[in-house]
Amino acid sequence: MGETLSMALRATDTAGPRFEALYRSCAEDVFAYVFSLLRDRSAAEDVTAAAFERAFRKRRSFNALRGSERAWLFGIARNAALDELRRRRRSAGLVTDPEDPAWALATAEDQDAERRATVRQALAGLDARDRELIALKFHAGLGNAEIASVIGVSPTNAGTRIHRALTRLREACHATS
Repeated sequence: MGETLSMALRATDTAGPRFEALYRSCAEDVFAYVFSLLRDRSAAEDVTAAAFERAFRKRRSFNALRGSERAWLFGIARNAALDELRRRRRSAGLVTDPEDPAWALATAEDQDAERRATVRQALAGLDARDRELIALKFHAGLGNAEIASVIGVSPTNAGTRIHRALTRLREACHATS
């Protein structure tokens, strides 16, 4: 996926190196976010590629006054993932994060593995909107203003929603343990 995009970037215009840098800095995070929405590794790879393709085609429409390039890119990825969910006629079955091979290898007595299992279980019990907000905050590393631009609400509203989602997550973690 990356090699073809890199070659296309270099061949097209002078904005290519800048877009390539954005791709390199965000590709793994975009994939993790999309995977958290789709729950399907293959579909997440396709949607991630489609999101970068859309972003490349629309790179001239980026407006720095509306937010960072990263937030703009995650907005495109979100729309591409939601398009895929609509295409599949799913009822927004979201998850928390991609599989972590290190977690699978952890022993039962490892406290970190226990905490991760508790958080995964608590996240699974949250509604889809809360899981998406948490994914944008922690997978994407976006700030509240950037999340607001991605989901189409005010920064204050985004902050309130994130706070409430994290409160529900904390409560679910305490209920699970």
